[in-house]
Amino acid sequence: RLGYSDHGPMHFQLVANYALRIQRILEKKGVQMSVVKDFDLTNEHSEVIVFLASVLHDLGMSIHRSGHEQFSLFLANPFLKEILEFLPIEERMVVVSETLHAIISHSHGSAGKTSTIEGGIVRVADALDMTKGRARISRLVDINNVSNNAIESVIVNEGTDKMVEIKVVMTNPAGLFQVDDLVEEKLAPSGLSKFVNVKAYMVENGEEKIYKEFS
Repeated sequence: RLGYSDHGPMHFQLVANYALRIQRILEKKGVQMSVVKDFDLTNEHSEVIVFLASVLHDLGMSIHRSGHEQFSLFLANPFLKEILEFLPIEERMVVVSETLHAIISHSHGSAGKTSTIEGGIVRVADALDMTKGRARISRLVDINNVSNNAIESVIVNEGTDKMVEIKVVMTNPAGLFQVDDLVEEKLAPSGLSKFVNVKAYMVENGEEKIYKEFS
């Protein structure tokens, strides 16, 4: 997932794109980002946090997949301090700390529970890289790859029932495995459930029909 692929954008690029899309919709709808509310910084600071966490969240994969979230923290910390050196010291401390929190927030399980909107955004965006293009990278045949191969596209739009709508288009009901994981393991602990609606569609005879809605 960290290496270059001939099959399309890399994982961290997709996560960054999805995350910033979600964030900008929430900002447009008037949701106050945590770093703005808690530290009186700006939406620009918040977007830097979300972007950096999105592109650095899987750095720990270079050491080991198991526990990679914690490894990512140690690898990202000095890098963040260096690239954010242009910021005043107090702002830099906040942005580094909040970026590290957003990185650990993408983890499954209790370690991934997030207390910031920025962290929740990264957590949800990480799960949206679930299409068949990702499955082709691995030769393993398991439920994850079968489910990945059943997902045609993932689209983030402004919603009607809630602020953000995540539309998952499937060609096979097996894709629901990934959608369930998104809702239960990523969205539910993210703190964003009140803002985000997930809808799964099935392609039948060339037409998209609603298959299941998670609200």
